[in-house]
Amino acid sequence: MSEGTNVEPGGQLDMQQLLAAAQQMQSQLVSAQQELADAEVEGSAGGGLVTAVVNGQGELVDVTIAAEAIDPEDPVETAQTVADLVLAAVRDAYNAVGDLQQEKMGPFAAGIGGAGEAGLPGFPGLPGLGGPDDEPSGGQ
Repeated sequence: MSEGTNVEPGGQLDMQQLLAAAQQMQSQLVSAQQELADAEVEGSAGGGLVTAVVNGQGELVDVTIAAEAIDPEDPVETAQTVADLVLAAVRDAYNAVGDLQQEKMGPFAAGIGGAGEAGLPGFPGLPGLGGPDDEPSGGQ
């Protein structure tokens, strides 16, 4: 059991400490969600001929196509090329927003037994909460 985790004599957790940790985690989660809502990331293709902007919630909010991407001599080929560049720019932006979402929200998934270190923050080895003490002991 880590230092700072209070367990009552009967093996009960200090409920005030558990509630405080949950409230802190909820506050951090709300803050991370707000940061994502306010964020915008850009993806590009064709050396910047096409750019796409996606907000932190994964919504496409802008696409810009440079005039140089359009060849008036060959509109059919240009249309296909521009379509390909738009797709590539949007994919690039979605990859960037996925990275941002993982950066902001990943620690919360880890804190509740998702990827990464399991267990509640401040309670890393509590039985029943996915901490290391829950590992099978291999034949004991």
